[in-house]
Amino acid sequence: MSAHSHSAREADLSGHPVGSAAHEAARLAAVRRYDILDTPPDGSFDRVTALAATLFDAPIAIISIVDTDRIWFKSHHGLDVPEIDRDPGLCASAILENAPYVLTDAANDPRALANPLVAGAFGLRFYVGVPLRTADGFNLGTLCVIDKVARPVAEPQIEYLKNLASVVMDQMELRLSARRAIGDLSRVVAEKEAALKRSELMAKEIDHRVMNSLQLISGLLQLQSRMLGDSDAAGQLAIAATRVAAVARVHQHFYLSEVVDRTEAKQYLERLCADLSRMLAPELSDAIRVEGNACSVPTKQIVPLGLIVNELVTNAAKHGGGNITVSIEPTDGGGTALCVSDEGDGVPEDFEPQAGTGLGMRVVCTLVKQLAGRLSVARGPGGKGARFAVQFG
Repeated sequence: MSAHSHSAREADLSGHPVGSAAHEAARLAAVRRYDILDTPPDGSFDRVTALAATLFDAPIAIISIVDTDRIWFKSHHGLDVPEIDRDPGLCASAILENAPYVLTDAANDPRALANPLVAGAFGLRFYVGVPLRTADGFNLGTLCVIDKVARPVAEPQIEYLKNLASVVMDQMELRLSARRAIGDLSRVVAEKEAALKRSELMAKEIDHRVMNSLQLISGLLQLQSRMLGDSDAAGQLAIAATRVAAVARVHQHFYLSEVVDRTEAKQYLERLCADLSRMLAPELSDAIRVEGNACSVPTKQIVPLGLIVNELVTNAAKHGGGNITVSIEPTDGGGTALCVSDEGDGVPEDFEPQAGTGLGMRVVCTLVKQLAGRLSVARGPGGKGARFAVQFG
């Protein structure tokens, strides 16, 4: 009988004697930690069992994991069985020792005479199992070779099998590290998404409060304007109230958006222009049309974009005529093209937006600069109406 047949049983790193209930509970927790039970076949482990079988010139080699009531085979070369009950399994005995468990002739070994795999139809005669030992002192299972013929075993063969068992544990540790890394990454992603969600809610809350404050200021200006009667100051206050209300309206529709970094501009402008249509031309349901394709822009550009549209649409309703069309399209270069046109008398041939004296056009030019864009003005098709176009990146 080999000198490897017996070895003293030790304690795990927590001090529980091997074989005790406390040790077994901790060992099973280690098995669960590696999350390997019932995983699909893996070529890395299959190559190890094939190599072990060749090394011993044995028909069967197994990587086993000892579970609560079964011995599950991660790899089973030469044996078409995925698992067996724990009671007859020699691997359950092998994990109680840290040295290799060797049976060169199981039929004459007192430890195995009553084992069903030895005494029964299977006829096991040769078994060498090396524990798959974790860094914290738990044997998960074994790498073992099996034959139905008794034979001697050489010391170098056992050393090779121990090295292969180390390879198996290295693979399991790599997979455990990968799962932990993925878990850590998933947690980081989840925390980032939660932080973004909190930022989104905070931004919406801030924008909502800005909108309410602007509406309050607009109302106060309107009230002050009415108290001043028909004076010039009353007119200026009314204009200021209208401007503040426009900013509040832009923030209101921005508050309804669902995206943090980028916003779907066409959907935003549809909501804004529907509101403007109800205010400027309540008798005409389609006085302001929004055309174009889906166009995503950075959210930071939405407020100036909305204010530009508010000014141009309000100006078209006041000085233009007919239907007003707002269109927005992505450009080939990755930018955005905005156009507001009407069906009125158009603009003078020598009209220069930057030279205009009106407050509205000065506001538009300032906002276009804020977008690092370019503003152009032309007559519409057939020389009818005015067409204001803004291109920005």
